[in-house]
Amino acid sequence: MAGRGVGKAGRAWRFLPLAWPMLALASTDSIEAERRALDAIIVTAQAPADGVEWQTDPKLPRQPVPASDGADYLKTIPGFTAIRNGGSNGDPVLRGMFGSRLNLLSNDGSMPGACPARMDNPMSYMAPETFDRLVVVKGPQTVLWGPGASAGTVRFERDAARYDAAGARATGSVLTGSNGRRDLVLDADAGFSQGYVRMSGNTSEADDYRAGDGSRVPSLWDKWNADAAFGWTPDEDTLLEIGMGRGDGEARYAGRGMDGSMFERDSRSLRFEKSGFDGALQRIEASAYRNHVDHLMDNYSLRDPNPMSPMPMPMGANVDRLTQGGRAAVGFGWAHWQLTAGVDAQNSRHRSRSAMGRGAHVNKPWEIDAELRHRGAFAEIAFETGTPSRWIAGLRRDRASATDLRAGGGMGGMHADPKMDMGDMGPSTSGQSRRENLSSGFLRYEWQGNEGFGVFAGVGHVSRMPDYWELFSPDHGPMGSINAFDGIEPERTTQLDAGMSFRSRRLDAWINAYVGRIDDYILFTYSAGGMMGNSSHADNVDAGIHGVEAGVEYRPLTGLKLGATLAQAHGKNRDADMPLPQMPPLELRMSAAWESGNWSSGIVWRVVDAQDRVAIGQGNVVGQDMGASKGFGTLAINGSLRAGEHVRLSAGIDNLFDRAYSEHLNLAGSADFGYPAEQVRILEPGRSAWLKLDFSY
Repeated sequence: MAGRGVGKAGRAWRFLPLAWPMLALASTDSIEAERRALDAIIVTAQAPADGVEWQTDPKLPRQPVPASDGADYLKTIPGFTAIRNGGSNGDPVLRGMFGSRLNLLSNDGSMPGACPARMDNPMSYMAPETFDRLVVVKGPQTVLWGPGASAGTVRFERDAARYDAAGARATGSVLTGSNGRRDLVLDADAGFSQGYVRMSGNTSEADDYRAGDGSRVPSLWDKWNADAAFGWTPDEDTLLEIGMGRGDGEARYAGRGMDGSMFERDSRSLRFEKSGFDGALQRIEASAYRNHVDHLMDNYSLRDPNPMSPMPMPMGANVDRLTQGGRAAVGFGWAHWQLTAGVDAQNSRHRSRSAMGRGAHVNKPWEIDAELRHRGAFAEIAFETGTPSRWIAGLRRDRASATDLRAGGGMGGMHADPKMDMGDMGPSTSGQSRRENLSSGFLRYEWQGNEGFGVFAGVGHVSRMPDYWELFSPDHGPMGSINAFDGIEPERTTQLDAGMSFRSRRLDAWINAYVGRIDDYILFTYSAGGMMGNSSHADNVDAGIHGVEAGVEYRPLTGLKLGATLAQAHGKNRDADMPLPQMPPLELRMSAAWESGNWSSGIVWRVVDAQDRVAIGQGNVVGQDMGASKGFGTLAINGSLRAGEHVRLSAGIDNLFDRAYSEHLNLAGSADFGYPAEQVRILEPGRSAWLKLDFSY
């Protein structure tokens, strides 16, 4: 086995000496006034803040073991799952919907990955605990944050660090656990009334884990992130902030033919906010970002090349993506009306290079293969009726374009060598562009009664441009087309979301349901391709979806909480009268938590049903249905102690009974690691213990 790379995570420790001087600026009074409270309860599931929006603090401890990436953290919200491929960097799925159907943002900026198979999906570059807030809107129920969000919108946000007087604050955590898990997080800021500086960073690493049957699953990772923000606050109504960040890492994947030996990130951002106006104008906000990812995949850094595989010799594939964009919006308010309107834009360039031999790719020139753009305008208005109800509506219009710059244009899915003579290989789309005008909107009614009852119902429509992975990754497009770039149509989703909630002193309960129709749903089909290996085919079909999420929390005694959440998603390929692939099975989580003074303890029982509604060989650019999956149940326990005002110690054991099980949304194990030729799902970690220390000053 090739040796594990070392030294990358160590570079992140450079931010620590810069943070400690900030603490010296703080007086005891300012620390006490500004400190973050440390809740003793460990998060095991989330409830909606209101009908369609969910909010949580990513810094809170959670179970299973605290997340190493954004997708892992999202799984505490009912309806979210992830396509698993071993340890870190799973791909998030909401209600069975995947990819750009989910608008994934950090600090209001987009960071799409570069791998044609999404080895580095946007959430793999996220360190959840370095953010202040996670906001999720399910369904097509907002137009404010970019195009195409038919399944939902996910935003990881950092707050401005405002000060009335000179001071400093810091939060952080240290984690150790089974399978060599070691994490460090530090988030510190210092400032005065006119400005601030904030620095945050993390390191996270783990070794291969042991599954419940004792087998070793290739899954190690080692990653780091460091970010800094400099803010100017001349008054309480004005903010100008400049941000920058870097990160890198590596990850071994049991379910892929290559590992990720580099996940370099370079981020820059600028935001401006102004409020406190007289009259109808209430606020102005603008932001811009530049995100660059440089991703290396190879079969030699974290494994040995398999002489019996399609890649018997060392090989490296280097891809990168530069994404630049921005957003500007204004907010108005009248007696019963609130209006937010604005524009947003994004340019994205993708390029690649590859070569046989260890490190040989660095001698190859970069080749740009795709450029994607969008320009959008949006408006969202809320009308308060004067009773405990309101209407909310939104519209947006987008102009999206994509240009195929591949040599040969991907004829029949062949990513041709640019030096080859293409004369006899048929038509291509090389040099061609396609443009789409897209419209989206929604209308929602919300009512909140005085007795704790609330209801909402909203209908939304989204037209979504096919993303990079749908236009350029498939080997073939619809019948009669040159390729996917030529033939795949935009996806159109119309969906009704509705729900109700009840909150009282002892009982909280909620239920959300949805039903939708997706015209021209983009579906991948896989088949054996002979000497060329597996072949992928992208097509448009009409689909129907529906599902439900529900939760309850009962507090029969002071300090005792009993809770449960349930999520079910259902999809149907209406054209073929068969199930949509990659639909998560029914999942139920039951929990009990006891808090007394500074102590808390809890238990979580996760029960997942079998899934036999499958479309074998169909899926998305990452995963496909491999057949029916078995149900399973796992038990986890946790406890925490709050030691004074500033320190919390928490611990947990996941999969207490060491069950051997696998998730339905999964990848097949790679033969490079000894998995059999037939598709075998990757097993999840066996019994795993962790200990975490959080501090806040």
